[in-house]
Amino acid sequence: MKDKRILFVSSEVVPYLPETELSSTAFISAKNAHSKGVQTRIFMPRYGVINERRHQLHEVIRLSGMNLVVNDIDMPLIIKVASIPKERMQVYFIDNEEYFKRKAVFTDEDDQLFDDNDERAIFFAKGVVETVKKLNWAPDVIHIHGWLASLLPLYLREFYKEEPLFIESKIITSVYNSGFDGSLNEGLANKVKFDLHESDKIATIQTPNHINILKSAIENSDAIIHGSETIDEELSSFIEENKMPVLEYQLENLKESYLNFYADLLATK
Repeated sequence: MKDKRILFVSSEVVPYLPETELSSTAFISAKNAHSKGVQTRIFMPRYGVINERRHQLHEVIRLSGMNLVVNDIDMPLIIKVASIPKERMQVYFIDNEEYFKRKAVFTDEDDQLFDDNDERAIFFAKGVVETVKKLNWAPDVIHIHGWLASLLPLYLREFYKEEPLFIESKIITSVYNSGFDGSLNEGLANKVKFDLHESDKIATIQTPNHINILKSAIENSDAIIHGSETIDEELSSFIEENKMPVLEYQLENLKESYLNFYADLLATK
């Protein structure tokens, strides 16, 4: 795997957000790959709760400035970068004043999902792709962590399917037992349809609950990793139905097992 390129895209990463199974695994998987000579890039949203001064985030002017269309509205993309202390790994933050300035991650003070989480997910997916295009950095593997990042496989397979930079990329989605109750904005499918037009892949997210958002990521991925010891039975069955390579939950041997899984996937045509 030395000198291969892996793009890690996560809704949460330590040390920028509190330690959870998801945020820790996203960090550890990137750190382990980086330590073995793999070229890595990490992308996450720049939530308003992230202390920019403490973590030394700074805007990258040459990457910022473009507008992304979300639901037929131009939304400015801001890119910020920081380095994880001691690891010499760069983290790219997708930012927008409308979507990510608020001092919260997914829910308001009443623990209710933000009504625009659907648009935040679309913006994040498109922001990652457009930034990687500007970097002209073709990833061999794209590893997805977290539901807010879970529209990325759909966009890569449909909206960006002709983009040369990603034609050879293998997509891996890690599935965790953490999610959200209820549904995202019911308009999600129509907003995605604005980009994808006639794609039949939109049907999966007509009811945009956590299960269906993850199903969309799964059906547009090349392989799956169980990020939690137990995952939802419906998702587990859906993974089996799609007959794709699966790495079961790893507790003790995460470092080598993930790297071997990446290598085995790249060895397949």
